Amino acid sequence: MTHFKSFLCFCLLASQLTFAQKDSITRLKEVVIADAKLRKFSSSQTILSLNDAVLSKNSALLTNLLNYNSVLYFKEYGRGMLSTVAFRGTTASQTAVIWNGININSQMNGSTDFNTISGTDYNAIAVKGGGGSVIYGSGAIGGTVHLNNDLRFERSFSNQLRLDYGSFNTQGMHFNSHFSNTKWSAQIGFSRNYSDNDYDYPGRFDWKGKQRFNENGEYEVIGFNAVIGFKISDKQLLKAYSQSSNTDRNISLLSPSESRTKYKNDFSRNLLEYNGVFDQWTMNTKMAYLTEGYQYYPNKSLQQYSFGDTKTWITKADVSFQATPSFLVNTILEYNTTRGEGSGFGYHERQIGAASVLFKYEMDSKWQNELGIRKEFTNTYKSPVLFSAGSALRIAPWYQLKVNVSHNFRIPTYNDLYWEEGGNPNLKPESAYQGELANVFTYKNFSLTQTAYYNKIKDLLRWIPGHNGIWSPQNTNRVAAYGIETLLDWKQQFGKSIWQLNGTYAYTISKNEETQKQLFFVPYHKATAALAYNYKKWNANYQFLFNGFVFTQSDNNPSAIIPSYWVANLGVDYEFFKRNPIKIGAQVLNLWNEKYQSLENRMMPGRNFNLYLIFKF
Repeated sequence: MTHFKSFLCFCLLASQLTFAQKDSITRLKEVVIADAKLRKFSSSQTILSLNDAVLSKNSALLTNLLNYNSVLYFKEYGRGMLSTVAFRGTTASQTAVIWNGININSQMNGSTDFNTISGTDYNAIAVKGGGGSVIYGSGAIGGTVHLNNDLRFERSFSNQLRLDYGSFNTQGMHFNSHFSNTKWSAQIGFSRNYSDNDYDYPGRFDWKGKQRFNENGEYEVIGFNAVIGFKISDKQLLKAYSQSSNTDRNISLLSPSESRTKYKNDFSRNLLEYNGVFDQWTMNTKMAYLTEGYQYYPNKSLQQYSFGDTKTWITKADVSFQATPSFLVNTILEYNTTRGEGSGFGYHERQIGAASVLFKYEMDSKWQNELGIRKEFTNTYKSPVLFSAGSALRIAPWYQLKVNVSHNFRIPTYNDLYWEEGGNPNLKPESAYQGELANVFTYKNFSLTQTAYYNKIKDLLRWIPGHNGIWSPQNTNRVAAYGIETLLDWKQQFGKSIWQLNGTYAYTISKNEETQKQLFFVPYHKATAALAYNYKKWNANYQFLFNGFVFTQSDNNPSAIIPSYWVANLGVDYEFFKRNPIKIGAQVLNLWNEKYQSLENRMMPGRNFNLYLIFKF
């Protein structure tokens, strides 16, 4: 079996060529893009876009979708528990998550928990490597994850209901409805994901020889989202977005003797957007109101808890001027106000103003150049002047060269600045300079993108022990992160059969410049691959994920590592009827019953199963 698995791995990943969706973003004319800046000012960077076919082959929670289809590395505190990301050798708070053009990273800890987000809430998900602070602000150092709800203005009415049931009493329900005509477009969605999550730990037994299992691991994630667009005229459009989520989950026990804890968190996001085109001028304004909160129960049987809440108002004015057919100027003014209150950091307010200027010049259809500058203003910290510059040159019909350099940053969070036991109000923002070079090869149904990058980060925020044993954040380390990413996509039809192969590979070095040690929880290697086959109404797919070993201590102690692991999933489905199709499918997850974990003693489940029904009407 070991030789068979190794051979299969080799076939999918030979020569470190891996497979992914093409980095170009192709849309039909009637589609209104939620995040226009991703399309207009990212020509010199690599974008991995995940289409509907990829979204449907993965479980609902966003961690699973991105883990099996991108170079992002995830740390999970067990299945369905807290999940954070590392991108290009950076930390969880150095990857910005962008919701319809708005940065939604937590104001409290600077990161996003990807197990609180359902991938079914979006119809366009993209991953962009490299710096993005000029457009998206704090945290966009390693890269950005884009969650978009794009609208279509065409006569249509459709509904989809997906029902899942799997091992550990895992239940899923996902409903999406879409209505549109030439004036209106609306999307409404509801999702619920629940699991007892009481899976056995493969090969783990207690001192009595009794099988260990995931205790106190129950979770439930409920989400609602709605998008409405109205065409005031052919040149004016009004859009409203609303999304909310409530996550109620216990925290899996490391040992049966631990207290049974519980963690509840919720968020709501509301965005009103206006877009108008007036000859050479385009105006876009956004007003957003975001909330997030949590409650932590050290003993779930008691009504005693710690808490944190933030409320953020965002106003953006975005004006672009098409000076000539080849020269575009874009100015963005932004003002954010955040009020936060928590049992650990008290009550604080923060105001941030920002101004950005973006330029795009197309020498011709083959050569595009971009330049951006941003400056933020606040009384909490001193912000550097940020910049981004890039060029994309199509040298041949089958070859394109991209180059980009940028200066990015991350601001201190509420926890960093104000935590009652050790907060440091004198912190400086993290600052990073990055350069990348990408080679893009395309031929018919084949696309290969290989990107080399170098990222130098200074004033890295790190919590270290201080006087009287109290931990406090300090600007300490300098980090050099560099590596290579490879993306490839291939699709071919033979008669009534369609084959598709895609995936990703990343080789990452991320070193503390003082100690020359690899940062802990940054794997040298990560790879994914997927093979899909379609014949008439039958679909089958095989997914593969490999994570190299990671150090768990800053001194790179070889005895303190999490071993490498690889996990595979197999799925098959069949579609009945033509008018109102019904799809029935089955998945075997962790097909080879791999014993693995991404954090110490946080075991993931062995082989398990999922059944699903999809109704379209």
